[in-house]
Formats: sequence, C-alpha cells, structure tokens
Amino acid sequence: MIKKILVFIIAILFYSCGGNKENKIKSEKEAAYSTNKDSVIQNYNLKVKENQAKHRTPCDTLSLVSYVIHNYPSGTYIVDFDKTLTFNLPKPAVIYLKRNNNLYVLAVIVTSKPGERLIEPKNVVGYNQSFINLDSTKLGTAFFYLTLFKCDTGSFTKIWEAPIPSHGGFNNMELKKWSYNGTIYIKVDFHDARSIGHIDYNYFLIDGLTEQPHLLMTYKGIDFKRTLANVNNDKFPDYYEFVYYNLANKIYEKDSVAFVWNNRDSLYVNTRNHRQTRPY
Repeated sequence: MIKKILVFIIAILFYSCGGNKENKIKSEKEAAYSTNKDSVIQNYNLKVKENQAKHRTPCDTLSLVSYVIHNYPSGTYIVDFDKTLTFNLPKPAVIYLKRNNNLYVLAVIVTSKPGERLIEPKNVVGYNQSFINLDSTKLGTAFFYLTLFKCDTGSFTKIWEAPIPSHGGFNNMELKKWSYNGTIYIKVDFHDARSIGHIDYNYFLIDGLTEQPHLLMTYKGIDFKRTLANVNNDKFPDYYEFVYYNLANKIYEKDSVAFVWNNRDSLYVNTRNHRQTRPY
C-alpha cells in the first residue's frame, strides 16, 4: 500500500514538473509574438535609462529611442554597435552631425518581419549572429535600415530611410570620404562568418546629406573580394570584383573585372559582359 502511495506521489510530481515546463515554454513563445508585451518591456527599459541619465540634451539618444518606440511598429529597435571587448558596454549605433546650424542623426534601425516572432536585438549583432542569414526565421527575420533624422526644436523628423540588405551580424558604422572626389559616405559593416570576412554597405551622399543615398556593396573574405574604385570618372562610385581559384590545397586571386554604374537603368554593369548586372 505504501509503495502504491509513493508511486502515485512521484507520478504527480513528474507530471506537475513537466506541465510547468510546458507552460513556461508556451509563455515564452507567446511573449515572443506579443507586440503589447514588447512595448511594455521597451518602455520600462527606457524609463530605467532615463532615470539613470545624469545629463540630458534635446534630441539625445534616449529621446531617439523614445521616438522609435512610439512611432514605429513593436519589434523595432535602434541596434547597438558590436562590442569591441568582452566587458564593453554596448553603445547605440547613432552618429550625430551638424550641417548649416541643423542637427542630424544617423541611426541603424532594425525591425521585425510582420507575422513572425519578434526579434531580439542581441540576436542580430556580432560575429556569431551573422550565421542567422542561413535560417533567420527561428529567431525572427530582421530588416535593417540606415535612417537619417533631423532634430527640429527638440523633436525628430525622418528625412530618409535606406534598406540594408542583410539580416544579421551587424558590426559598426562610420563616416568615410571617397579619395577620388571627396564624397562623404556611410560605411555600415556586417560580419560574415561563413566566409571568414565582412561585408560593407556603403551609402554615398552623392547629392548631399538630406538626399537619398546611393548604395554600393564591398566585401572581403577568404575567397571573395570587391573593392571601391573609380573606373569612368563620373560622380558615382564603381568597383572591382575579384575572381578566386579555390583548389584543394590553396586559394588564390586570379583576376578582377570592373563594374560601373548605369544611372539610366540603376544597375551596376560588368564592363566585359554587359548582360551581367548587379543592383548595388
């Protein structure tokens, strides 16, 4: 009789623990799809940071975070730069610029694909997170945008938004100057773990800061490379695509071909084979 009672108690405990585990998984899954819960969490985190901030200025980064929370769909965030050291505090991917007494902010924003689970910013930043391009739907599909805001009497106005064609592995962004003619461009760098390299999405301010930028992609990996170039002396950047031989015992660079921008068709065209084109 005692043995039967003990077996009964153990069975109850076993199924109870299993049930709690299943409920926890179900709860976590529901939270991953809940826009309301995400908004609550983002507002709470923002409030904590605002309370900890010692000095605030109009249109500071916390103000921009607040703007994104209240003006974008849930599941949208300003991403952080990848940490350069293990114990570094993450910093939001924003750059402040002054032009003609006006204050502008460049920001890398990531948003979740509607209908899928909401992404987590930590899952799209860093070297290991560049593998998410192989199968991003398990953790939600991320869409990146480079966005320019203008600060006007303490509030933000979106000037332009340019998609970044990657789903994960964000590293950093920085302002650069094209050595050929001095055009300023924004280099947005992503890790590419599969090729042991990186991909740069370069947004050239051909017609100035407030006009939609021109995108040129460059990259470098173990067996692929594309470099910025000036081929035909116009205002648009060109590039060289390198050809590699990948043999059993070695990998080596064999040749390169130039691509130039065809403004009429909005495509990059291979100078040797005009039927081969690229969008950026």
